[in-house]
Amino acid sequence: MLIDWFTVGAQTVNFLILVWLLKRFLYKPILDAIDKREERIANQLADADAKKREAKQERDEFTRKNEEFDQHRNELLAAAVDEAKAKRQQMLDEARDDANALRTKRQESLQRELVSLQAEINRRTQAEVFAIARHALTDLAGADLEERMCDVFLTRLRAVDENVKQTVRACRVTVEDPALVRSGLELSAEQRDAIQRTLEEVFSTEMPVYFDTKPDVASGIEVTIGGQRIAWSIGDYLASLQKNVTELLDDDAFVANAEASTAQ
Repeated sequence: MLIDWFTVGAQTVNFLILVWLLKRFLYKPILDAIDKREERIANQLADADAKKREAKQERDEFTRKNEEFDQHRNELLAAAVDEAKAKRQQMLDEARDDANALRTKRQESLQRELVSLQAEINRRTQAEVFAIARHALTDLAGADLEERMCDVFLTRLRAVDENVKQTVRACRVTVEDPALVRSGLELSAEQRDAIQRTLEEVFSTEMPVYFDTKPDVASGIEVTIGGQRIAWSIGDYLASLQKNVTELLDDDAFVANAEASTAQ
């Protein structure tokens, strides 16, 4: 079989031209289109991955913020609960303190009232006792008792100190303004004379004297000259005793002891 090299060459040239034409006008556009598509797909995949990563980041951020919100909410709720408990405890403590203060004030007020009542009872009791004692002494006073009291008064009159004597001597004792002698019972003429003589002897001057009977001078005698009072009576002893008892009742130590006894 003979080979037609011209035909083979022509066919080879035609084939090469066909390949070139196919490559130039068919394969290359197709390959370019495929490359562009692959590139577009790659870009789309990359964009999808980016969006996926962005979505994941947003999801993670949302989850983190949601967790932070839950934690903050729980903290706020716990703080609100603690504050409410503290406020409730504070209100309970204040109410308890107010109740204790009110109870203490009421106890102190009751103790003061009780002490005051006891003091008032003591005062009234001792006043009644002294009043009864004065009344009994007045009822029991007789001639012998009054005579003895006159002697005691004259003794006291002679024992006055020099200052009282000087003061009385400086007074103007006249008939219009005499020395005033008062007694619980009416004095006898002898007793009056003895008193006037003793007055003139003690104060070294003539002295008009006015005698008066005054029932409240319990079993005793008193003389008043120019504002100076010289007296002796059982009533004075009772008054002194009453004063001492009153001072004792008013003493802080006595009141403190009474309060302590009341508290017990």
